[in-house]
Amino acid sequence: MPGDALLQPYRLKHLALRNRLLSTAHEPAYTEDGLPKERYRLYHREKAKGGIALTMVGGSSVVSPDSPQAFGNIQLWRDEAVPWLKALADDVHAHGAAIMIQITHLGRRTGWSKEHWLPVLAPSAIREPAHRSFPKAMEDWDMARVARHYADAAERSVAAGLDGLEIELYGHLLDQFWSPATNRRNDEYGGSLDNRMRFSLEVLRAIRARIGPDFIVGARMVCDEDWERGLSRADGLEIARRLAASGLIDFINVIRGHIDTDEALSHVIPGTGARLAPHLDFAGEVRSETRFPVFHAARIQDVATARHAVASGKLDMVGMTRAHIADPHIALKVIEGREHEIRPCVGMGYCIDRIYFGGEALCIHNAATGREATMPHVVARGPGPRRKVVVVGAGPAGLEAARVAAARGHEVVLFEAADRAGGQVLLAASLKRRQEVMGIVDWRLAECARDGVALRFNAYAEAADVLAERPDIVVIATGGLPDTAFLDAGAALATTSWDILSGAAKPAGEVLLYDDNGAHPGMTAAEYLAESGAALEIATPERVLAPEVGGTNYPAYFRAFARAKVAISLNLRLERIRRDGNRLVATLFNEYDKSHHERRVDQVVVEHGTLPADDLYFALKPGARNLGEVDHDALIAGRKQALVRNPAGAYALYRVGDAVASRNIHAAVYDALRLAKDF
Repeated sequence: MPGDALLQPYRLKHLALRNRLLSTAHEPAYTEDGLPKERYRLYHREKAKGGIALTMVGGSSVVSPDSPQAFGNIQLWRDEAVPWLKALADDVHAHGAAIMIQITHLGRRTGWSKEHWLPVLAPSAIREPAHRSFPKAMEDWDMARVARHYADAAERSVAAGLDGLEIELYGHLLDQFWSPATNRRNDEYGGSLDNRMRFSLEVLRAIRARIGPDFIVGARMVCDEDWERGLSRADGLEIARRLAASGLIDFINVIRGHIDTDEALSHVIPGTGARLAPHLDFAGEVRSETRFPVFHAARIQDVATARHAVASGKLDMVGMTRAHIADPHIALKVIEGREHEIRPCVGMGYCIDRIYFGGEALCIHNAATGREATMPHVVARGPGPRRKVVVVGAGPAGLEAARVAAARGHEVVLFEAADRAGGQVLLAASLKRRQEVMGIVDWRLAECARDGVALRFNAYAEAADVLAERPDIVVIATGGLPDTAFLDAGAALATTSWDILSGAAKPAGEVLLYDDNGAHPGMTAAEYLAESGAALEIATPERVLAPEVGGTNYPAYFRAFARAKVAISLNLRLERIRRDGNRLVATLFNEYDKSHHERRVDQVVVEHGTLPADDLYFALKPGARNLGEVDHDALIAGRKQALVRNPAGAYALYRVGDAVASRNIHAAVYDALRLAKDF
């Protein structure tokens, strides 16, 4: 497509890149024993198969033993990493893409109490709030050793057959020397910009001395910390100019902002509700100032924005990193004229937030990402025969089951009691800032329409309605209903978060919101209430607010609460509600000192997850071949379900999502995919 700027080839030094699409370095926490083994390889191979030009691995691959993993980082200080990286590079190259690795010393951005229990390092003994370690100020022998380790890591990158490497220079050790916020040294490495740049230049020279001038080396660097204490825009641009002119690097990957707190990180890696590509114009300024190859990624999640970034001359290579987690086949779909089929990134940040919980990066609505060994990104048509599949419920689980079953070639009927699809996603989207999440629903509706799913809205399906379809397979995705049964008394007086977000109940004057789910539903309702003007108190039995909401997501909620002066009470469990005249009295219990507390308010809003809406499932269970049973061994292994417990049964029966238990969107989608992919 010669007219599409996004699909034009690009030459970086000797490297020919087939288009302008890039997946920037990030750590999905897929390593095993600190090494990029099969899961890591399959994840990046899928993007290469999907047509991307360049995938970068090893977000923050660590070069030294005293830079322990913060979240599953590749341990590039080990020679054992080389053969695994070689296998990964070979696989990516076989599918026409290039591959680079990002290397770093994390400095103070990690913890000391793991692996070798060595003190973390920094230019000065200034603690990073996010990772909480008190660092050691580096000595001369530390600097010599770390520079040598960088060169060792670069040599391993060459030996692995990679196409290049990128030095991490935002929030990590080398640029901690650049920033006045983290460098208070009074020796030759502190004070003037020349001094603050000294160590990073020593490291780059050590790398070039080891690997020579030809291997591609780039810098993913902060060019403005956007912080009165930190690296200024003027100094950041000057550093970029000096590095570009040094002959030591071959491209700049622009970052703006600082990452030492979750609030700061949420602006560097912005999510739902933030404007698209907030730092793109600044990246374009860096390109103009340096006249040097510039890459950039920050909430560039749709093809139109990416295309503009290249066509307008702001970027040479455009990073759509989270977008490729949602759909690794973006380039292929653009090339084939199927841009409308791209699964959208909805900006929820589930991918990055999970790694901070000690999990692995997963897309909120692509359950195949990170599971390439067992789950398909492209659902293959089945070998037949064509079956009749009835799905009940058009939330994420039901829509996914219908989409996948139809893609397998089956005749699919989907019943939905409401007048539109979405289920609980509709509640999340009722908060204006989170309206993007409807992309989860809209994409599936379009896919279902393309594959001929019969959608029946305003259809409250009962057992007779399902049986009248003479189904071979039935999937119950009826979701759940708000749970207030945990209360000792007064459940009928509670308003649920659903009531507030659906508009069934108006926010009152003084409101107590009780949340012991600790996830997005309670926080979404709380932000909605705060913005309504209600005088709001949030009570939770947890020791922190919203423990299930990750580091890039909770700051937006907390900003809203701060603006509205929301009161937050920890360690209080709601036990009962009673009426007192025209007001309500909520009784809360503090487990630690065994004390009871009362709140007199106009409204008590409760978020305690859901209970399954499972009547239809149990009505259909006796007539099912499998009696509703799921073979967990087959499910875990990604194999077809084949249980027969009732040979006289007329259909197989499954339930998915919150119709099983109160969980989240990803769980619902994964339930449906791993069952329906083998229908």
